[in-house]
Amino acid sequence: MSSEFAIIDLFAGPGGLGEGFSQAGRNGEVSMKIHLSVEMETNAVQTLRLRSFLRRFGDEFPAEYYEALNNGAEFPNWLELYPDEWNCAVQEVRQLVLGEPGVFDEIAEVLDEVRVDYDRNTILIGGPPCQAYSLAGRSRNKGKEDYVLEQDHRHYLYEEYVDILKRLEPAAFVMENVKGMLSSKVDGGGIFHRVLDDLACAGKGYTLVPLAAPPHLGLGHPPARDFILRAEDHGVPQARHRVIVVGFRKDIADKLDLGEDPLLVRRDLKVMVKEALSGIPRVRSGLSREDQLEAWTDSIRDQATKISNAEGVPEEIRKRARRIAVSNELPTERLAREYSDGHQLPKDLEEWLLDEKLEAVLHHETRGHIPGDLGRYLFSSIFAEEHKKAPKLSEFPDFLQPDHKNRETGHFADRFRTQVGSRPSTTVTSHISKDGHYFIHPDPTQCRSLTVREAARLQTFPDNYFFHGGRTAQYHQVGNAVPPYLAFQIASAVSSMLKQATKE
Repeated sequence: MSSEFAIIDLFAGPGGLGEGFSQAGRNGEVSMKIHLSVEMETNAVQTLRLRSFLRRFGDEFPAEYYEALNNGAEFPNWLELYPDEWNCAVQEVRQLVLGEPGVFDEIAEVLDEVRVDYDRNTILIGGPPCQAYSLAGRSRNKGKEDYVLEQDHRHYLYEEYVDILKRLEPAAFVMENVKGMLSSKVDGGGIFHRVLDDLACAGKGYTLVPLAAPPHLGLGHPPARDFILRAEDHGVPQARHRVIVVGFRKDIADKLDLGEDPLLVRRDLKVMVKEALSGIPRVRSGLSREDQLEAWTDSIRDQATKISNAEGVPEEIRKRARRIAVSNELPTERLAREYSDGHQLPKDLEEWLLDEKLEAVLHHETRGHIPGDLGRYLFSSIFAEEHKKAPKLSEFPDFLQPDHKNRETGHFADRFRTQVGSRPSTTVTSHISKDGHYFIHPDPTQCRSLTVREAARLQTFPDNYFFHGGRTAQYHQVGNAVPPYLAFQIASAVSSMLKQATKE
């Protein structure tokens, strides 16, 4: 059996899983290369296509790429400069809506070719869209009078994944989804056990393996919660808990000695937000209207003064607010492209994230906020700095309480959440594209939400990873992705198992 494996990436997003598998495939136990990526959203497709193109050059990306990034210029016409590499990328990345009529037939021919050409030495990866399974999505759907769970096609998109699994017959697969999938129900039964049954019974059968729990050697599937992978336990600076199901084709699984230890070893040391964001330059937020530096500075000092004088505010927060009110060290720019001196990244993340040829910080421009939100951001970040946790809405002074009719219901209890510098961040989600209230920067003097690049750092996208589209689209891509560094570790574990099974 050959030790070269072709990867099929479904619901690929901007390429988080694919990036991890590609990196592991170049330097891992077996060779793994993406053969097909399928994604529906236009900006994500453009992001995928660019990254696919760049991978054709190995460790030496084209000089023109760095010239464009470092100078803030437009990309050249890649088709004219590198026609072979660009055409390969176009062929690899397909903009298709899985589940739509005719789409399966459109990619079936590719699947058949890959299955034959690689003698079933293929790997299927991807995560069906999670909105119908996520707790937040289910909460929103309950408020829709005409919402019928069984009629939501997103509940059944995993079946597209299973159909492709049957057609491709890969040696291994990786399926990712939100933790809410474990408790989601449809037609009166739990969706997750149905998913596990369908995955295990696809083709000639698959053995399902959890990554972070010891292998299950008994009858039936491993316990559902064994499939939860906690990203912060594996070097990702983010408390992101996702369901990851790994399966090995029966003939492969029969050759494996899974032992008694999890495939992924938990790390004792967590990576903190302040470490992950180190080296990224300080920038200020903007004002939604009439954004001038003087107006912003006046607004920050005004809000800081109000906080220092407000009733019920703890003295340590008053003191910090008073210092900010008279500070001459507030940031002045909303867009910064030069790295700050030094960083505190752990060695493995330094090697993963940084690129010595990249001189400019990408996607590091701030959003504008109304003065009232600046005050809330300021109070929240000072509170988090002092107490090592974000404040509940009830802990804000009265003048900063938002005028939401349902603020007393509990839905807005943590409406404004600062990411604590001395801990991994909370889960970065696509909600960050709508507003930054859940993702406030830990430095009170910057008084802002996270930039796209900072969110990408918490998601472990390499600094040279370029996201196409406007800022909202970039946030959405970053929030929807699997952290590439976590994907790299998953891929390395899968690679090691496949190496074991393919020894002659």
